Formats: sequence, C-alpha cells, structure tokens
Amino acid sequence: MNGRTVRDLRRANRTAVLQRLYFDGPLSRFELGPVTGLSSGSVSNVVADLVADGLVEEAGSVDSDGGRPRTLLRVVPDSGHMIGVDVGETRVRVELFDLTLTELARAERPLTDRRYDVELIVGHIRDGVAEVLAAAGTDPERLLGVGVGVPGIVAHTPHSGAVVHGQTIGWDAVPLEELLRAGSPFPIRYFIDNGAKTLGQAEMWFGGGRGARNAVVVLLGSGVGACVVTPEVEHGRAVEWGHLTVRVRGRRCRCGALGCLEAYAGAEALLERWREEGGRPPEGADEETALAAMLAAAEGAEGDPAALAVLEESAEYLGAGLSDLINLFQPERIVVGGWAGLRLGAQFLSAVRRHATAYALRYPAEKVTVDLGRLGPDAVTVGAAIVPLADFFARGGRRPEPVPRGPAPAWRTALEERAPR
Repeated sequence: MNGRTVRDLRRANRTAVLQRLYFDGPLSRFELGPVTGLSSGSVSNVVADLVADGLVEEAGSVDSDGGRPRTLLRVVPDSGHMIGVDVGETRVRVELFDLTLTELARAERPLTDRRYDVELIVGHIRDGVAEVLAAAGTDPERLLGVGVGVPGIVAHTPHSGAVVHGQTIGWDAVPLEELLRAGSPFPIRYFIDNGAKTLGQAEMWFGGGRGARNAVVVLLGSGVGACVVTPEVEHGRAVEWGHLTVRVRGRRCRCGALGCLEAYAGAEALLERWREEGGRPPEGADEETALAAMLAAAEGAEGDPAALAVLEESAEYLGAGLSDLINLFQPERIVVGGWAGLRLGAQFLSAVRRHATAYALRYPAEKVTVDLGRLGPDAVTVGAAIVPLADFFARGGRRPEPVPRGPAPAWRTALEERAPR
C-alpha cells in the first residue's frame, strides 16, 4: 500500500485533467485519455465533476475520423481569480487575473526614496488588492489567493506563516503573512515567496523555460537573484546568486558584504559606478529611467566612454556569475529576466554569453543556452499569481476552506501537523 486513498486518487485525476486542459486545451474527452493516462471511463467521470463544479465548459467541436464530431472542452476563464503582487525595488505592483491569467485590473504604488518601511509596504499591498477587486467588480470570495513576490529569503513557519529576511532592504524576520492577514477586511490566502522564484515560475510555465527540466531563471533589477529548477525541485528554489562573491575585498554591496555580484551587476550599482566615473543620470529620474539614459549614452553618436566601460565590465561580471551557475547546476537553459535584465540584455546579451562560456567548464557550457525571458517586466507579478493557481491545481480544483480570522484552535493545529504531506 502506498497510503493513497480513493479521495487522493480522485484529486490526482482531477488535477491531471485540469492541467492538460489548461496548458493544451481545448481538448476532447478522447484526446484527454492518452495525455493524462486515464481510462475513457475515468475521463468521463472527472469531466462530469469539473463541469458540475463550473470549472470546465464545452468549447465547440471538431470532426472525427468517420464518426460523429467530438466535443471540445476548456477551462472556464471566470471560474476563479488570482492576484499577483510584485514588491519591487521602485514600486509595488498589484494585478488581478482570471483563471487563464488574463489581466483584469492593476494598481501601482511607487516607493519614493526607496522606502521599505514594513507598514508602508503592507498598506500598499492591502490597498492595491482592494483597488483591483473594486475595479473589476470581483467578489473577494472568488479569489484563489494572493501571491506576493518579495526581495530576500522567505522562511515558511508553522505559526507566523511566511517570514521575510530581506537584508538588503532592512527587513529582519518580518512576519509579512501575519501582518497582511491581521489587517485584511476579508479572509484571503497569501502565498509569499522570493521574487526570483515567482519570476522563475512564470518563465517555466509560459516563457523561456517552458519544456526544460533543468533551468536557471535570473532576475536582474536593482538587485540580482536567481531561481534554480531541477527534476528534484520542479517548482524551483530561489538562490541568493546576487550575493555570491565575485571579487575578494571588492566593492561594498548593499547587504554589507564586499565583492558581491550585485555590487557590480545590479542596476543600482551600475548607476552608482557611472556617477563615480562622471556620468550624469537625468535629475530626479527613477532607476528605470536613469538606466535607460545610461544605455542611450553608451550607444549614442558620441558614445559616453564611462557608461560603455561600466556596462562592458558589468557584462563580464554577469558572465562570470552565470558561469558559476553553469558549473554548479549544469542547466539546459538560463533565462535572463527582470526589468534591468531585459534592458541590458537587448544590447549586451551576446557579451554576457561570451564571458559565461569563457569562465565555465567546457562540457556544461556547450550544453546550455542563455536567452532573454519572454514575459516582459510584469513576469514577477504573473509568477506570483501562478503560485495560488498551482495550489488550486494541486487540490484538484477544489477551493480550500476560508482562512480563519484568528489563531486556529489547538486541536486543529495538532491535526494539521499530523496530517500526511
């Protein structure tokens, strides 16, 4: 016996059908059998349940070979909603999606003077969630959850939920999930994780990593991070790649250490080094505008030699940093994303590839591709919304019980701790 119950089997069957319809649909019942490994009888039973639950609907028909037309099935877009939140370096972005990840509404709150005050961020998230729900006229009870991508290491604890250790932003064991739940006007499930991991989730499901079993998705923004995906960790694991030492006794990183990759390759560090060399970013410009000005100066008709020198050196540091990922994890693909990564990659990706190949071991370097992400600067937010969606699929499309307002009774906590995982 493997410990699986009939209920577990039904949930697994529902998950298999839902995921295939989601990623490959519309499909007929006949087509669902081979791609899920289920018998025709099981497919019919599962489809009937999902249709009764309002998760699946008919979507036309196709001719079959000599028989009657086959009815196509698809996931109902409006059968659930998710919110994705990106706690970025310059703003908090909140987006509401339907089940097929079509954006329904968005809200943004700028972070002036790089203020990472915990109460301010919590307020921005709460206000943004309320704003997008009101804009789309969506009932909070239809939410599958709110995914939140944050800088730093996220520890999931049994009593406080997600706790954020964000050394670069001054957060020391911030119980973010507990704070968000405490002030919410309605019960919401929060799924909080590192922003590089949510970016990785998005690129692996829909972008440059789709189909790969081993991949690294790199996030370049003001700072630097990465998500490593392997067959053993299929949903990915965030790694603090930006704080890998690339130069002994080098520049001081905002984490406090010397010689971190982030001190040479993050957008904040790039702009600081350009200023030190005499560069002049536009007065009062935000980081994204200033980096665009730096890139324009390097490629302009007269060519700013200081900007070009800093960018070329950073491309080498990035390549060296990627070589470490190649040697450590031997990925099939490296996907470069994040708002700064996409901007820098448009002009310097070939140089980054060249340096990565030069610094890495030859065998794994010959097997990896390095390309830009395909989902644009919103990928962290999309990936954050995918986290509650993935949980929904894992439950077979069953909605979880509402989150209790106060602490759970001791008997419930004890049962949950003893439940098989």
